[in-house]
Amino acid sequence: MPFQLDDYDVAILKALMKDGRKSFREISRETGITTPTVRARLERLINVGFIKSVSPIFDFGVVEENIFENEDQSRNKKRYNRQQLGDPKSRIKKGMKIKLDCEYCKGPIAGHPHVFRFANYERFFCCTGCISGYKQKYAGRIESIIRKFEEKEY
Repeated sequence: MPFQLDDYDVAILKALMKDGRKSFREISRETGITTPTVRARLERLINVGFIKSVSPIFDFGVVEENIFENEDQSRNKKRYNRQQLGDPKSRIKKGMKIKLDCEYCKGPIAGHPHVFRFANYERFFCCTGCISGYKQKYAGRIESIIRKFEEKEY
């Protein structure tokens, strides 16, 4: 007898399709299904072979056009442009630069970003003023995340 998806399975799969990095709890909140049920259903979908893997989807629109800084690599640039149309794996290269926008003001980050690390998160900013504004605006959330992270560590 074949395995048949029900409404719970479909809701869970749709939530994962939006963002495959969601936790069981996030999927639970989104679908209204309890967290243990979400976990069991996902494990079952993996065990029956329906879910083979969770893979990243790359956005090559955020890659800077000029990824080669010196003339010695100009022939590599031609090879890169040819590979750009092919398989995404062949498009990922050492030295590729990803454009960043400031987490606070949403403006482009020129040069080296200012990085704010807390718990298991990293946020990127254009200047120290934006870091300060972000910390002030989201102080409560940041503290809550840090507390939850520290509780998991023990």
